[in-house]
Amino acid sequence: MNLREREAAVRRILDRRPPPVPPELCADAVRRGGRMLRRRTAARHVMWLVLLAAVVAFAVWASTTHPWVEPPSTTTPPMTGW
Repeated sequence: MNLREREAAVRRILDRRPPPVPPELCADAVRRGGRMLRRRTAARHVMWLVLLAAVVAFAVWASTTHPWVEPPSTTTPPMTGW
C-alpha cells in the first residue's frame, strides 16, 4: 500500500458517519461516576480513621511503656553503703 492509498483509506474512515450513541449512555456514565466518587471518598475517610487510630494506639503505648527510658542494668547489683 503506497502513501496515496493509505491517505485515501484514512480519509474514507474519517468521512464515515460515527455510530449513534445510545441515549442512556450519559445517564449511566453519570451514575457510575457518582458511585465511584462516593466509594473513593468513603475509602479515604476509612483510611484517615485507621491512621488516626494507629497514632492514638502508638501514643498510648509510648506513654505507658516509656520506650525512651534506658532499662536498669541487671548485670551488676547496685552498690549501697559506701
